[in-house]
Amino acid sequence: MSSSPRVTQSSIRTRTMASLQRNLSKTQVAQDQISSGKQLKRPSDSPTGTVTALQLRGEVRANKKYSANADDAVGRLGTVQDTLGNSLELINKVRDLTLAAISDGGTTSDANAARAAELEQIKGTLVQFSNSKYLDRPVFGGSTPDAAAYDSNGAYIGEEAGETLRAIGPNAKVRVDIRGPEAFGNDYLVDASGNYVDASGNAVADADRVANPTQLFHVLDSVISAMKTGDYTALNTGLQNIDKASDQLKSTLSDVGARYNRVTQMKQSAEDRLMSVSSQLSDIEDVDLPKAIMELQLQQTSYQAALAATAKVIQPSLIDFLR
Repeated sequence: MSSSPRVTQSSIRTRTMASLQRNLSKTQVAQDQISSGKQLKRPSDSPTGTVTALQLRGEVRANKKYSANADDAVGRLGTVQDTLGNSLELINKVRDLTLAAISDGGTTSDANAARAAELEQIKGTLVQFSNSKYLDRPVFGGSTPDAAAYDSNGAYIGEEAGETLRAIGPNAKVRVDIRGPEAFGNDYLVDASGNYVDASGNAVADADRVANPTQLFHVLDSVISAMKTGDYTALNTGLQNIDKASDQLKSTLSDVGARYNRVTQMKQSAEDRLMSVSSQLSDIEDVDLPKAIMELQLQQTSYQAALAATAKVIQPSLIDFLR
């Protein structure tokens, strides 16, 4: 013969209070989710969801960094692109003036003197272009910490080695700088003693430097000098060097344009991926507000019903009357 377990007022009261507490806890959870907007507040809420959320957060940070790097690359390459385009327009003007001087037979004249004066002004403008800056750093100076890539005479004073790279995607880096000699031609450097040397550090005689003006500003100097002296042969040589300088600028501009396009494409890709990952993260972390509100209302209704039922089940005892 089995006996039923004895049910006392104390056991009823204990079980009832435990049930009320569980119901109240669920109400509190629903209320916290609505107030915070998050369904994950601690790893114990969803261990697998927490791991996935951490992975997605890492990807969000990476794509934000890629997008920021792409913005910087677009700014730098855009500055270089605009500068080279403006420089090419001036080079075309230089070519027209040189052709006009050659058409005059290379003789010294007031017209050639005026052309030479105009070329000097154009050279000054081109030197300013060569010192164009982005975020207060010369874009043609390599990694130089100085404020200029070229001195007032058009001599390159920037860094000869090194590249400035930006990570714009997973395992994707792009160079965002152009050193002056790559755009404006090979230049003779000035060493610590003030002597001209080539890129290998070998001394260059003044006569050789003048006779081999491979750099744009040296070319301009030779053309200006030829115009002033009426040297027809030097003007023809200068015209050929101007065409070479123009071709080099065009080639550099094409390379920069290709890099610019790649950066903009990678930037769009990073932003699209960021949007996708952020949506996935929201699905895991963020609460479904309508569902949470319905859950809160359900728990509140359940709690009120439990309170009403408890009031009927737990009747006042003799002790309650003696209090």
